[in-house]
Amino acid sequence: MNNQQFGPATMVQGNWNCSKCNAEITELPFEPDGTRPVYCRDCHRSMRKDSPQGGRRRF
Repeated sequence: MNNQQFGPATMVQGNWNCSKCNAEITELPFEPDGTRPVYCRDCHRSMRKDSPQGGRRRF
């Protein structure tokens, strides 16, 4: 099993704006594909907290 997949996320540097509040975003844990929105840390947390699942993934 490859344990590297569980290490810290590689951050991607760039210049984006939050799709919800328009805050500047300078790094993300993924490379945006341009077709889906990106959210700042605060908006992302708020959206997860307000989700019907309470921010918890169900597998």
